[in-house]
Order: sequence, then C-alpha cells, then structure tokens
Amino acid sequence: MAIDILFKGGTVVTDAGMFKADVAVAGEKISLIGANLKPEPATQVVDCKGKLILPGAIDAHTHLAMPFGGTISTDDYETGTRAAAAGGTTTVFDFILQDFGEAFPDAIKRRDVIAAPQAVVDYSFHLAVKDVSNGLLYTMEDAVKMGVPSFKVFMVYDFGVTDGVFYEVLEHSKSIGALIAVHAENNELVGYLTNKYINEKKTSAWYHYMSRPEFVEGEADVRAIQWAKNAGAALYIVHLANKQGVEAVTAARDEGYPIFAETCPQYLNFTRDVYKRADGINFVCSPPVKGKESQAALWDAIIRGDIQTVATDHCPFLKSEKKWGADDFRKIPNGCAGIENMYPYMLSEANKGRISFSKAVSVCATDVAKIFGLSHKKGAVEVGRDADIVIYDPKARVTVSNKQMHGATDHTIWEGVSLKGYPVQTWSRGRLVFKDGKFLGEKGAGQFVPCKPIKLTTPDLHNL
Repeated sequence: MAIDILFKGGTVVTDAGMFKADVAVAGEKISLIGANLKPEPATQVVDCKGKLILPGAIDAHTHLAMPFGGTISTDDYETGTRAAAAGGTTTVFDFILQDFGEAFPDAIKRRDVIAAPQAVVDYSFHLAVKDVSNGLLYTMEDAVKMGVPSFKVFMVYDFGVTDGVFYEVLEHSKSIGALIAVHAENNELVGYLTNKYINEKKTSAWYHYMSRPEFVEGEADVRAIQWAKNAGAALYIVHLANKQGVEAVTAARDEGYPIFAETCPQYLNFTRDVYKRADGINFVCSPPVKGKESQAALWDAIIRGDIQTVATDHCPFLKSEKKWGADDFRKIPNGCAGIENMYPYMLSEANKGRISFSKAVSVCATDVAKIFGLSHKKGAVEVGRDADIVIYDPKARVTVSNKQMHGATDHTIWEGVSLKGYPVQTWSRGRLVFKDGKFLGEKGAGQFVPCKPIKLTTPDLHNL
C-alpha cells in the first residue's frame, strides 16, 4: 500500500499511553503505525520531532446557527467548523431541534441541506426532542437507521419536554439502539427564582447564576438518573457543572448503571465569580458556571472516569446581543464560544500535569467516539481509522486572543488565558486544514459521519 503522508519522529498519544512511532496515511485512512517507517518517493513527510501525534478531537455538543433568545448563534457550519479545525477538532456534533409535528428523519434532512455545503471538517448530529405525539416517537428508529442514534431532552425552556415524555423516550430508546441525553435543570425553580430576583430589581448577570444555582441543576440530575435507572436505559448528562450531580453520577455508576456525563471547559476553568466582572454578561450560559467546590468535583470526576467526555456547548452570540441583557439578565442570549478552545485548553492542562495526555485524548476524542458509535472511524490514532490527526507542540506558549480565533464571534470568554502547548497542525481525513495559525481547509469538504446504533450495556460502562 502506498504511503501518501508520513508523520515522522513524533510521540503518538492514545487513551492508554504514549509511544514514539511514525504514522503512515494512505488516502483518507491511517494505514500503518511503527518505528522507522520509510517514505516512498512521492510521500509527503511531516516532521514531528519533539511533537505529539494526537487524534483529532470530537466536539459532541455544539449549537451552530441556532435560533435562541431572539437571535441566531453567531457561528454557522462554515465558521464553526473552521474554528473547530483551528483548535484541533476534526468532528463536530450539532444539535437539530425538532419542530413540533416533525418526524425525526425529516429534521435530519432539513438540517443536512444546510450543513453539507458549508462544513470544512466532518460532522454528525444529535436530535433534540420536542414532540413525540401522533406516532412521532416511532420515527426515532428511522433516525437511528440514518446514522443519528442520539437524542436530547430538555428539562427547561418553553420547548422542554414533560417528565412523562422524558420517561417514555427513555423506555423507547432501549429497543432501537438510541442514547438519550438530558439538559438537567429544574424548570419550576428557575422560573420561581428568576421572578423573585426580577421583582427585587436584582437584574445583573450575577443573578443569572443566582436563579440557577448548584441545587437547581443537581436536583434535576438526581431525578433524571433515577428515571433512567428505573427505565433500565442508558443516560448521558450534558454539560454537567455541579457537585451534587457529580455525586449522583458516581453513585449510579458504582451501582453498575450505564450513566454517562459530559462537562465543558468553561466549568473547568472559570467559577461563578465571572458573573461579577464588568464583562459578566459574556459568560452567561445555561447551566451557569458554578463555584469552586463544584469545579473541583468536576476535575476529580474526570480523573476517576465518572465524567467521560468534555465538549463545548458552543453557542456564541455577538457582544451587542449579549448587551441586550445588561440591565435584565433574562434578555441575555445564553451561550459562549469554545469550539476552538476546548482541545488546546485540555491539552494545556495535561501539559501542566493536572491530567495525563492520555486522559485528555480520552475525554476529547476516544471515549466520545465509543459512546456515540463512531469508533469505527474516529477518535484514535489507529490503523483503519480516518486520518484525523493533530500535531501538538508542547513547547508552544499561547495567550488566547479573539484576534487570533477563526470563528465569527467578536469576543471570547477565553481572552487572556495562557496555554502551555498548542496544536500546530490539523489534518482531516488526510487533508491539511490548519497549520501554524492559518486555516487551510475548504468549505464543503466536511462529510456527514453516520453513527452506529448505541447499546451501552454494563460491560461497556466499565470500559469507559
């Protein structure tokens, strides 16, 4: 087999360890991994001496061109995936919000028409459930057959589902190879606390946090886990941000239940004090950033393996739109940019010794692929998988500035954060899409990646 590209002299990082090796690529696939591999006359050789060779990250939680809060999130599929590529992320999962009365396959087709001509790296979808009436529940299986086996329910917002629908979806997921994810917050408490602070004329960004504090999320986590346990279904908790929820996840997993959890970089790096800053409105997202005790619990859970994935919940808005709520936190569009920052941040924390590089690869790539049915193509530097490869320079020093970001947003909550090490090259299916700060990819070159049906049993649980 011809060697088209040879990554030479680097250190390969897997979820299990690190080793010096060369990595050969033929076409779009990794074809060989070994020591002292020899290039052929036409081989493109990439010098990786002193660098790490990593799998491209998989961001399992983004909201591209999403209508929310009276506007649409800033990044579309082109600018969002461009930013992803610049941060070493080579596969992006976006959420499709089902319309009322819409069959799930129709929602996929509706969204893919927009994504396919724009995406610069590969993408897949989750479906957000709004309506299962009149037989729509049974179209979930058709979506699974189309390669979209993951569904999200919201316990909040005006489009959130009732408790009964949530439980019905959990029950149904078991027989069709689907995984149910949940945005867990107590909607009644959010409403009560929001009205309380507004009536008291407490309207700053700080009261976004105060209206959704730790227990409002934690209580909902506990309920969601209890329902999944009783339904005998797997559950994936998105953007977990609080200690009580972490403890509930850990307890359920210790009992042998297939409960999985994701957290986000903003919860790992910032605390609720950001809402007291002059630019606090920029940090408004839901769930909000929490206190130091919750932050410590999140890091401990990553190290233990009780949080399996890190994703961004990327949903940015312009500064001018964030300012709509300068005097009324209810009017601040919820969401922050992060798609370009996730992998560099987690790898920097590994480079600083907080976690291992293998753990960073696990939570940002390998276990994401395992959970969502992509291990046949993505998530690891392994023969037969797509040549989604990131070259990482552990000696680089970068201070994040929005001027150097590649999305369409005019600010970043990561402004001024110092990172130790940085991705210097990103390859998507054997195509160089980012090098030394410059985006080199092509609009529309990304492909939809179908996921395999998901059946996360107890044995699977202990392999993650």
